[in-house]
Amino acid sequence: MKHRVRKSTSDIIFEIVVVVFMVCFVTITLYPVINTIALSFNDGIDAVRGGIYLWPRKFSLKNYKTVFAMQNIWVGARVTVARTIIATVTSLFANALLAFVVSRKRFLFKSQLSLFWVITMYVNGGMIPIFLLYKNLGLTGTFHVYWIPGMISAFNMLVMRTYMEGIPESLEESAQLDGAGYFTIFKDIVSPLCKPVYATIALFIAVWQWNSWFDAMLYNRMKTEYTTLQYELMKLLSSVMQQSGSAENAKNGAATITPITIRSAVTVATMLPIVCLYPFLQRYFVTGLTIGGVKE
Repeated sequence: MKHRVRKSTSDIIFEIVVVVFMVCFVTITLYPVINTIALSFNDGIDAVRGGIYLWPRKFSLKNYKTVFAMQNIWVGARVTVARTIIATVTSLFANALLAFVVSRKRFLFKSQLSLFWVITMYVNGGMIPIFLLYKNLGLTGTFHVYWIPGMISAFNMLVMRTYMEGIPESLEESAQLDGAGYFTIFKDIVSPLCKPVYATIALFIAVWQWNSWFDAMLYNRMKTEYTTLQYELMKLLSSVMQQSGSAENAKNGAATITPITIRSAVTVATMLPIVCLYPFLQRYFVTGLTIGGVKE
């Protein structure tokens, strides 16, 4: 028969404080999301009155119909999905391969190149020189401008390099004794142990690519076939804000959407894919996979 351990008064008080704190923390974290979803499903004119918190007061799908009825919304969605997948895969592979090279202790210019990449994180040529460079390289007006320039990221590479430096050298040495080359070591030994950092960097890249709109406006503004989802939604939001001051349209019932409800619908539409993607990567956000693998 198991005996229950009696908790002291201080332990009970501590547990109550922790539970109350976590409930408050979760409430503060989830409330903005729930409120945004409620506003996105509420009628625009009614939302102007305020007082909407956790549930729409006057349910309406007009906001989402307006978003998904845009002329180039599906073209932008396809381009955004394509750039997110291609950029995430290519950038992850390029940064991982470069980080593996720089993390090797036998690499001669390890310190010098690391310093060079750190400098590039703080200094760049500016918008106009970068635009002229991309134009001379033939990247403007093409899909490739979305993924080729950002294939190598100094920050992502340095994060991977730091993680790879923590992998025991004995794993590499034992593989070399068995005749494995550097690429085999990178593919079969280092990469499986780097799943946590790979998942983290992949999420960073995917979120940045998914939310990016400025490059579409800057480099492909006149190319509707290369527009992005975020750029189209930004144009929709700008147009709604310009039309929101028309009292006559609101009186006639034409203005059933307002900037606050459109902004909420746009927010929900853009964050939903990333929210769905996160659970598949979250399980890799752990450390210590190499602990116990080799005893030094």
